[in-house]
Amino acid sequence: MSLTSTTPSVLLNTGVQMPLLGLGTYKLWSPEDVCLAVDAALLAGYRHFDTAACYENEAELGRAVKKLLPKHGLTREDVFITSKLDPKDQGEKAMEGALQSLSQLDLGYIDLYLIHWPGTQGMDETDQLNPVNRAQSWVTLEELHAQGKLKAIGVSNYTPAHLEELMQSCKTHPAVIQVEFHPQFCQMELRSVCEKYGVCFEAYSSLGKGVLVTDPVVMEIAKNCERTPAQVLLRWAVQMGHPVIPKSSNPGRIKDNARIFDFTLSDTDMNRLSALDCGRKYCRDASQIV
Repeated sequence: MSLTSTTPSVLLNTGVQMPLLGLGTYKLWSPEDVCLAVDAALLAGYRHFDTAACYENEAELGRAVKKLLPKHGLTREDVFITSKLDPKDQGEKAMEGALQSLSQLDLGYIDLYLIHWPGTQGMDETDQLNPVNRAQSWVTLEELHAQGKLKAIGVSNYTPAHLEELMQSCKTHPAVIQVEFHPQFCQMELRSVCEKYGVCFEAYSSLGKGVLVTDPVVMEIAKNCERTPAQVLLRWAVQMGHPVIPKSSNPGRIKDNARIFDFTLSDTDMNRLSALDCGRKYCRDASQIV
């Protein structure tokens, strides 16, 4: 990847730079909506796009990227594409699922490919086949990584226990773990495990599904900084070195969300935000999956 020097990024354990800001594409389905969002994002400086097999928009994202790169004077190497293995493809179907993602995106390779969920779709959380399947999925991702089809591999929604389990058996260390992260859910234990093994900790649901933009502390800090609550929440994460992937289909909001690198939160404000931690999750919980 040939990121420009003006693209704030984090160095992965593969030696590749991953942009700190990405556009999440969950619930972006129509070709028109995807194209509009990607165009607005590229214009605003985004160079990272996050999708998943179960979002059912990989093909739309791939087409939009290929169509719009020349317009913005960019090449494939200038953007970073993340996708994820469908939970229904855990285990024996992992190769088929990953190759399907590669085919749908049709961008030559995927910069980062994640196991989306530690469990297998349709399987009970306590089923002992869950760890067997995710281990088999990881071996498949390692194989495709060795072939250069997946430039980096990682996991999503893993708990500290799931990540520790993977680290004991993997040949290739995960480059990234993507999980829910915001001031009310600071994930201290998981971040500690990531630091121990050199795994990049990436945040999704940075706004707590929109709830946190009306939190009184967030709103007060935003007012004092003359920024939006969303910008404050995103800045809090990237200031700790964690990539963020806010999702939006609104060009104005996509542009606003990109304005997080031209201001700094004070230590006091950072601490006030972190003090909101109460272990509250807004997304699906994987802690009961064996």
